[in-house]
Formats: sequence, C-alpha cells, structure tokens
Amino acid sequence: MIPVTDHIAIGENEIEEVFVRASGPGGQNVNKVATAVQLRFDAARSSSLDERTRAQLRLLAGRRMTADGIVVIIARRFRTQERNRQDAYGRLIELIGRAAEPVKRRVATRPTAASRERRRDIKLARARTKRLRQPVERPVE
Repeated sequence: MIPVTDHIAIGENEIEEVFVRASGPGGQNVNKVATAVQLRFDAARSSSLDERTRAQLRLLAGRRMTADGIVVIIARRFRTQERNRQDAYGRLIELIGRAAEPVKRRVATRPTAASRERRRDIKLARARTKRLRQPVERPVE
C-alpha cells in the first residue's frame, strides 16, 4: 500500500507501470535503454477513492486522465529508470493528495464603499477621455 493521505492509501496492484524509451538526455543509452516510465492508475475503478475525490481528480488531472478514468503519468526527466519511477509515483501521489483536499467554500462578500467609489471614479475618467476624443462640433455660420 502506498500512503497518499491519512485516509487514502493506494494498492500497488492498482498501478501499472511500463518503461519506454525517452527522448532527451541520455548519451549513447538513449536509443538502447527504456528509462522513461509511464504510470497508469485506474481512478474510475479504484476502491481507495471516494466519489468526491474521484470527481476532483478528474478536474485536476485534465488531459492526463483518459475518457475511461485512467490517470496516465509519464516521467522522463531523469536518465535512470529508478529516478523516473520515483518522480512518477511522487507526481501521482501529489495529484491524488490535492484532489483529496476539501474544497474551500467561497464566502460571499460585498464591495466596500471605497471600492465602489474608486470604480465610479475610474468610469468617470474613462468617459471623460472618450468624450475628449469626439470631434468638436462647430456652429454653422
């Protein structure tokens, strides 16, 4: 089990990892050794996540989540498999941890009198500027 938060732990059997060749630094190894890691976590079918966390994860993951609800994380920042693997797991844990945080409710507030006055002053100044840009009408003689 991989601990994510106090209440969420993911089983290692829920994560599939595939090593692929990475572009970028690596010298002569770059064309021979599969150092990049691709993690696949099936969030839609995971028993570790509740519905709220799953929905928030879908929002946070964005393009990293497939239509089937699988989170795909590709790590190729480092030259070794192990460091890329650690990086990918760290990013997955961080993403799920952010999704598990409770969403702060917005507290409705009203604009202050000073802010309303500033807004009115800015609108008046803008109107004055636009008025000055208008062509001057001359009386017909």
